[in-house]
Amino acid sequence: MNILLVDDHALVRAGLKRLLSSISDGEIVECADGRDALNRARVMKPDLIVLDLNLPGLGGLELLRRLIQQGAGPILVLTMHAEPLYAKRALEAGAAGYMTKNASPDELLTAVRRVTAGGRYVEAVLAQELALQVNATPGLDILSARELEIMRLLAKGASLAEIAAAVGVGYKTIANNCSQIKSKLGVSRTADLVRLAIETGVS
Repeated sequence: MNILLVDDHALVRAGLKRLLSSISDGEIVECADGRDALNRARVMKPDLIVLDLNLPGLGGLELLRRLIQQGAGPILVLTMHAEPLYAKRALEAGAAGYMTKNASPDELLTAVRRVTAGGRYVEAVLAQELALQVNATPGLDILSARELEIMRLLAKGASLAEIAAAVGVGYKTIANNCSQIKSKLGVSRTADLVRLAIETGVS
């Protein structure tokens, strides 16, 4: 089984590689950012991609969408984001599984076996919250994956031009997206979007 690990923390990648080596006799390749991951996935065609959502530049949700578009699969999201909203968006975008980095090594291996066998897996605690919609962030549920990604980058201090470059679209498209987000959330200024993103933990 060939595996692609996408995480910007070398220590996390090293730990995952060691853990996954116990059930994989194939190649395990590491990537630290989204653009490298897209190129590696295209060439390597891995049997599994383990993807962090919080990446520099091209964010995880947007990367997930692009990986699915180019035919990659299955993708297991492994992230610090424990909010049901992120899990919902990732699964809607095509992820086969969703785990937080608080999960046990045994549960992660269970998830890997499940998704590589063609199934789906959501971390037990999060699956229950998703079913009950507990702790869902009010209001942000109406945003698309790209709109959430724009909110995340705004909260990190990125300009609209930097966001356009990271997401891979034109400046005007991002400006229009921001206007749509403001309309959906009932705010009038970009500063309000940044504040909302920080307050609700989107960043």
